[in-house]
Amino acid sequence: MYVKASTRRTAAGPVRYLQLAHNEWDAAAGVSRTKVLYSFGREDQLDRAAVRRLVGALSRLLSPAEALSAGAEAGLVFGESRPLGGVFALDGLWRRLGIDAAIRRLLAPRRVDEALVERVLFALVANRALAPCSKLAATRWIAGDVAIDGLAEVDEDACYRAMDALLEVEDALARRVYDQVADLLNLEVDLLFFDYPANRRSAFALAA
Repeated sequence: MYVKASTRRTAAGPVRYLQLAHNEWDAAAGVSRTKVLYSFGREDQLDRAAVRRLVGALSRLLSPAEALSAGAEAGLVFGESRPLGGVFALDGLWRRLGIDAAIRRLLAPRRVDEALVERVLFALVANRALAPCSKLAATRWIAGDVAIDGLAEVDEDACYRAMDALLEVEDALARRVYDQVADLLNLEVDLLFFDYPANRRSAFALAA
């Protein structure tokens, strides 16, 4: 199936007409013939809103990946798609409260990759907020279910190392987050909660 263009000459000049068509094999004649399924009319008068509705209706018959691939330019290969909304909103709040910067500053003097640790800790917080699960399941969630800026994937050991690093700066970080929440959001902060039991099977979380 394809869009067929034909040109007609008029007194005002050539005019192009668009039609949705496909080829059918005529067994009796032994040739392929063009069958017009729908006429869009003149190209310069094309109802583009109607075309968008048609494309949208047809796209619902495909998976998101297939729909994106179908609309991609020739030569482009679709890799993957991941939902962004919830993580994007949480990351914006995380950064607005300065938690990312606080973690990186506190961990900078230590022998860790502070940027990576901060992203892993955020990912665990986002997982706890959006889809609570075990560490191993969280690594699969991070790698395949969501798009986290600066963290395409992570393994379970990296999660435990990040939480070990968190314990080393827990008191100082709690103080900074408390100040940020109280000042920036003008809230009365009663509690900062680190969800971090001794068996290390639960993600770190902050609540105010």
